[in-house]
Amino acid sequence: MTTEIGQSSVRSDAVTKTTGSAMFGTDIALPGMLHGRLLRSPVPAGRIVKLDLSQVVAAPGVHGVSTAADVPDRRSGLVLLDAPLFASDFVRYEGEPIAAVVAETRELANQALEFAVLEIEEIPSVTDIEAALAPDAPLVHPDWESFDTSPGMTWPRSGNVVAESFADPEGVEEAFEKAAYVVEDRFETGRQYQAYMEPRMAIAEFDGQRFTIHVAHQFPYNVRDRVAGALDLSPSQIRVIGHHIGGGFGAKLDTGLEPYAALLARQVGRPVRLANDRPEDLLTCQCRENAVIRIRTAVSEDGALLARDVEVLMDSGAHATDIPFLTSIPMHVFGSLYRIGPVRIKTRAIYTNTAPTGAFRGVNGTHLYFALERHMDHIANELGLDRLKYRRSSLQSDGAQLPTGQVLDDAGILSEAFDAIERKAPWAELGIGPNRGVGVAACMWLTNPMPGSVTLKLNSDGTLGVLTAATENGSGAIATGVRQIAAEEFGLSAEQVIVTMPDTDAAAFDAGSQGSRTTHIVGRAVHEAAVQVRARIFETAASLLEAAVEDLELADGAVVVVGTPTTRIPLADIAAAAQAAGGPISGSGSYTTPMPSVNPTCASGLLFPAFPTPTYHVHVAEVEVDPVTGGIRVLRYLVAQEVGRAINPQAIRGQIQGGVAQGLGYALWENLWIDEGRYMQRTFEAYGLPLATDIPEIEIVLLEHPDPAGPYGAKGVAEPPIIPVAAAIGNAVADAIGISINAVPITPERVLEALVDLR
Repeated sequence: MTTEIGQSSVRSDAVTKTTGSAMFGTDIALPGMLHGRLLRSPVPAGRIVKLDLSQVVAAPGVHGVSTAADVPDRRSGLVLLDAPLFASDFVRYEGEPIAAVVAETRELANQALEFAVLEIEEIPSVTDIEAALAPDAPLVHPDWESFDTSPGMTWPRSGNVVAESFADPEGVEEAFEKAAYVVEDRFETGRQYQAYMEPRMAIAEFDGQRFTIHVAHQFPYNVRDRVAGALDLSPSQIRVIGHHIGGGFGAKLDTGLEPYAALLARQVGRPVRLANDRPEDLLTCQCRENAVIRIRTAVSEDGALLARDVEVLMDSGAHATDIPFLTSIPMHVFGSLYRIGPVRIKTRAIYTNTAPTGAFRGVNGTHLYFALERHMDHIANELGLDRLKYRRSSLQSDGAQLPTGQVLDDAGILSEAFDAIERKAPWAELGIGPNRGVGVAACMWLTNPMPGSVTLKLNSDGTLGVLTAATENGSGAIATGVRQIAAEEFGLSAEQVIVTMPDTDAAAFDAGSQGSRTTHIVGRAVHEAAVQVRARIFETAASLLEAAVEDLELADGAVVVVGTPTTRIPLADIAAAAQAAGGPISGSGSYTTPMPSVNPTCASGLLFPAFPTPTYHVHVAEVEVDPVTGGIRVLRYLVAQEVGRAINPQAIRGQIQGGVAQGLGYALWENLWIDEGRYMQRTFEAYGLPLATDIPEIEIVLLEHPDPAGPYGAKGVAEPPIIPVAAAIGNAVADAIGISINAVPITPERVLEALVDLR
């Protein structure tokens, strides 16, 4: 009997990607294809005084131009409709599209844009989230009250406040009044660019009735719906075909160039390709938001956490994107890991005249847990207690309740994760020596619950076809996880399972590769579909073998009679017989995680009310700081991660290694500095990605607690490894130099400034 679960099977895309034959989105070329480019705003805020494109239209090789005058007068958005396709009267961030040109080649399109006459009268801008809250701050959108929201969705918003969530339970002030200690901190975190290898791209064609859009995208159905919204079309007028993705990390969940490609293709009647160059991509990508977090905690004489008061400000940039949902995330973080009394949390997402921010692996968990776990170190130090022992003495146990009212039935797994790290690297033996320090951080994170679906078909050669709109973004969730689950359901090897590329015309809805959901959700949909397919297989085989259905089982690509393994019939023969008798064997399944019970009145603006299928994680970092240069070297990094069930252990370890590497970049090197609304870094070299030599070996312990609702117990695994990294590094650096740096990235300059202050 073939067993795929728990095996490190080779990825289905391994050969094509390692040999270079895989067709990524940027590799696609269609006959007669033209090339589009966007004219973007050079300033963060201003009034368009003049736009003359007559010389652009007359330039060699140009087939057309488009502006706001050529599209419906409407705004679109993921949840708040605040984004026009083109700026018309005002620009609100550097890089905002003002016009598009389509030409025979990309070079000719670029040359044509040089003839554009664009005059913008700059107006006062607001580029700092704290300054944006001032009573006299310029409004990024003076007409904010006119913006519609998605049907049935409302939340508090006003002026430059895109969205607000607020929880104010009873007892907070009383707890602070009787506290023996009140510990306060302010944290500041910068933006982070997803830094994928393949910049954003889109190719669109129009046949006179329908659009076909080729993408390398994490969420094809979102492309379909968002393009329809931007161009005032019915979603069924749009077909989206997915190709191999050269990295996404959340940046390829929302639309970017797709609406412009569709608009231009309809205008000129030929396929049109748009692709960002690297500076353009970095300038306009919806990167991780910067944030300011203030947190104070009331603590008793014996160290009990009596209450907490948290204020979070997040930079949405010039448009809302997904950030109204993210204002709910602090409700799931600041009362999650440790026993605590009432927690008051006020979170506001703020408009600024900067490029819109958006999804990035771990969304805002990176800065929220940086604040929480750095703050826990501060409390322990104030009490004169060992930082690890203090955490362990304060851990939640099974049955703990979040501020939302959600019950964490398995919160005690955190204690097991701490034990696993201690066995691998005893705390007392780390951070020993001059300029060395050790830090620990933990987190709890969800498995995104949104719906997914699958169609399975038994092919005539006995292989299994898997049709889904879910995407393989590089994590292996499709190339290993879903494929191995499907193989296990039918007693096949993974090599006998064929997964198609996503196509919204062929496959039912899937909510995209985000939030570690694909293996858990789509794998469960595979299980549901497999019930139907197996029933047809056994029904057909029973007739062929003259045996009862209940006496049959699947094994090694065949149906066998239990107890008589030589009495068998290959799946290929069953497929042929079924097709001749009653039609091909296929079945469909779908799944979405039931939401846990919460208290809907616990907070206003709670658009993301629960953290379903949680997982638990502990990270430990050991660092060495050079007191002369301020440089930080990571000596050891350890991870204990709870995964439900490890479908493919090798793939999971790869995701943990990659997540930690991204987290180290966020903690130590990467940032998009904003000066008067403009990014200062516009190349990979300036941005400062970590190199292979900067990343230590990641020592990993996988903890398995199978989820009864998951496919073979699987939970989400790919997103959480990035989340606690900055906190663990920040705690280790503070331990090494004796002073806290409450901002990321923790650059050499910040280290040297802290050392000067210490002296």
